[in-house]
Amino acid sequence: MEQVIVIGAGPCGLSAAVALQRAGLSPLLIEKSCLAHSIYLYPTYLQFFSTPELLEIGGYPFVTPNDKPYRQEALVYYREVAAREQLRIQSYEEATSLQKTDQGFLVHTKNRFGKEASYHTRFVVVATGYFDDPNMIGIPGEELSKVSHYYKEAHPYTGAKVAIIGGNNSAVDAAMDLLRVGAEVTVIYRGSSFSANIKPWVRPLFESMVNKGRISMWFDSQVERIEEEQIFVRRSGELVTLHNHFVLALTGFRPNRRLLTDISVAFHEETGAPLVQTESMETNIKGLYVAGVVASSKYDANEIFIETGRMHGLAITEHIRSVL
Repeated sequence: MEQVIVIGAGPCGLSAAVALQRAGLSPLLIEKSCLAHSIYLYPTYLQFFSTPELLEIGGYPFVTPNDKPYRQEALVYYREVAAREQLRIQSYEEATSLQKTDQGFLVHTKNRFGKEASYHTRFVVVATGYFDDPNMIGIPGEELSKVSHYYKEAHPYTGAKVAIIGGNNSAVDAAMDLLRVGAEVTVIYRGSSFSANIKPWVRPLFESMVNKGRISMWFDSQVERIEEEQIFVRRSGELVTLHNHFVLALTGFRPNRRLLTDISVAFHEETGAPLVQTESMETNIKGLYVAGVVASSKYDANEIFIETGRMHGLAITEHIRSVL
């Protein structure tokens, strides 16, 4: 029987596991994909908004020559922390359900080949990320192969007419990246002006590209229908047709909370966030904790990021130690 199982090996899950391991609890991490999968899914050349100090876990310094680290540097850093701490990580094995028992919990899993397994554990920490469920727009044509809710890198869009739905950092970063491969970029944003959330070192460059006509920026606009060769956009009240090859619907993601709802975790009625004891991150199910973005509001997955979520593991560890 395991003492603690941590579900999710992203930065917040790793941070919790490090704290638990140093407390002598030897956690087992179960990860449905690769270590730090959410960061792996970021655009290839993404630069973080945060400084390296705010991404650190376990007291390990995040060494980089850059003021803001890049995705590749973060992947190396979190791999190194996991290796140095000799964390037990079972990758490519998905936790499919949780079952309460007299001794704690039964964690049911399935690996990538369909093989099922079950683990007995006294405590469970759910630290799943937020890239599982994109925020769907709900318009005709969204299911077409030309539409993606993820952006990785520019090369596949070389010379293409690309519409980007959204106006925050992910949309702006993609637009700037696409310019480098000769894409014809139109950013379609329902806001009336540039988002205040755009990274301050990127915004002047982006605005310059818009002002020079290198990027078409459509404010007060919403895509209403997507077809194979065109999209239909409601722009300032007028329906406009735009010839188009690809659509990047960069409208954000929300955490998948099925593991929690299926075991009857209570949620805040207004925000949709799991109800937890803030000093311990324990849910209404005794022995079941949440860490990282899964603890956020269903309306704003960005309210908890690595900077804050990495601290959840310390609170969880202290509480588990107090009840042992």
